[in-house]
Amino acid sequence: MTRLRLFLKNSTSTARNSLCLISLLLFFGCSSSIEPTYTKENIVESLANLCKNEYKVDVVIKLAGKTLWIYVPIDADLIAKEDKPKKYSERFAIEENKSILKDGVFNLEYKIKIVPEKELFQQYKYNKENIEKANSVWKALRRVIFSMKHQDRDGPYLFCMVTADIKNGYETKETFYYLDIKKVSYEFISWTEYQHRAVEDTSVGLEIIGDKEGRHITYKDISMGDFIAMQIQHRVKLKFQKPEVQQNADIDKEILKLAINTVRIYGFKDFSFLQLKNLLTENRIFLNRAAALSKPID
Repeated sequence: MTRLRLFLKNSTSTARNSLCLISLLLFFGCSSSIEPTYTKENIVESLANLCKNEYKVDVVIKLAGKTLWIYVPIDADLIAKEDKPKKYSERFAIEENKSILKDGVFNLEYKIKIVPEKELFQQYKYNKENIEKANSVWKALRRVIFSMKHQDRDGPYLFCMVTADIKNGYETKETFYYLDIKKVSYEFISWTEYQHRAVEDTSVGLEIIGDKEGRHITYKDISMGDFIAMQIQHRVKLKFQKPEVQQNADIDKEILKLAINTVRIYGFKDFSFLQLKNLLTENRIFLNRAAALSKPID
């Protein structure tokens, strides 16, 4: 499978935001029950039935440890040509961007070059008609999240939703933490912040074509530490590809700040060190856990 560069920019996020505004009106009115409607034991069957019976969408649901996977196969064109291409600026070229947690160490490696600033155009968008199935699944999923037992330590607490264009072999995956969905819905965090927390990835591959059962996917449990590492990488991509900083920004400092901030957001302490390596300058930054959690962010 081949990963795609983020060429739709904010299209997915904009579609999600529009959906969320509608969905909140539905969910707040039906989430006041004291007893949880959904539990770990019934969530797979219940969510699949909800999607099929109320929204007429067939999905594949898999629970792997504390991670719930939702596969949404769509036999139609998900991508359409943008009628009015939107402008965006390019200031950096991301040649390398990796973030992994291994043996208790967050290892970040990156190679980001400053390039002559130029205006580019977003040429594609999501097909509104064909993305409606995915939007319906989002409505069902939010209903489930808001009706789950709040203190269920057994999970699931991480969700991966894969929307696949099985006609053309294209898919998008969004991985997110259940409390982030609740926080953005109750306006404890902004939509922009939620878009930074929900890790998006896109890919193309022949194995996606015709796959209604999601057989090409490896349904695995994602640890909180791995999710945070994924989110750090996602945030680096947004910061320098969007971009969110000027060309005179200190790249090492910006990445250090976002890495520390991401770890602190989730109160994550199950690591020993945070290590950054700039592959362009060979500059290294090495912090132990105590320093990473206490270092001022300016």
